[in-house]
Amino acid sequence: MEKVIKPISGYLALLISIPCLIGGIYLFTLADESSIYVLLAILALLAFIIILKGLIIVHPNHSRILNFFGKYVGTIKENGLYFVNPLYTSFKISLRAENMQTQTLKVNDKMGNPIEIAAVIVWKVSDTYKAAYEVSSYDSYVRSQSEAAVRNLASSFSYDSFEDDNANITLREGGDQVNAILEGQLTERLAAAGIVVIEARISHLAYAQEIAGAMLQRQQATAIVAAREKIVEGAVGMVEMALATLSEKGIVMLDDEKKAAMVSNLMVVLCGEKAASPVINTGTLYQ
Repeated sequence: MEKVIKPISGYLALLISIPCLIGGIYLFTLADESSIYVLLAILALLAFIIILKGLIIVHPNHSRILNFFGKYVGTIKENGLYFVNPLYTSFKISLRAENMQTQTLKVNDKMGNPIEIAAVIVWKVSDTYKAAYEVSSYDSYVRSQSEAAVRNLASSFSYDSFEDDNANITLREGGDQVNAILEGQLTERLAAAGIVVIEARISHLAYAQEIAGAMLQRQQATAIVAAREKIVEGAVGMVEMALATLSEKGIVMLDDEKKAAMVSNLMVVLCGEKAASPVINTGTLYQ
């Protein structure tokens, strides 16, 4: 598991290395006087190189993984200049949030309809040990597992409720619920690599091109039927109100035949797509 460490400050080691460098150069200038100066110069320069080899810089929102002959030593997460064992090997892992757009995938939804779907995922490394040692490449792991999660999400729900009347959640109408489910699946899948999912959202959702035209016609027909239902419902209410008002105020007395004719005419006028052309009757109701 991850072990966060904080080595000694590198500024002190840097201050020590500078006199070693200067002293080594100066001792080389005295090499002609005695061979001991050559040995001291070599030792001073060797100390400078060793100290320089042990200095590492950790930038903000970055980390350094330290290894000692294949053994994990620890992770440095705090930014700054540090001095570590010169025999340690190290490599960087970014702790910054990464934004990834998945490819547009063609998947069959729960009802078998081919759809196109893509997602935007914001993630970052939380456990550097798992990211470094549990998977071969955490970047590739995030990409492949994200696409697998998006495919699984698309096949688990129907695109809309046209064919699945009992669906509580659909991809098109699910909104935040669908995004939350996707985020939960990604969190579970990427936990093995020490990855934390900050946000996951569907960025593209549409029927596949081969059925898009037919589905659009179906949606339009459904919308027209729904609009007609509202129009007829309103027209019936208006006709009922008109007959009740005429009867209540005694404006005109109509028998059943005339009421039927009046209802027919009002329904044509109220439900017709075009404006009605009025016909003026200058005689009586029965002419």
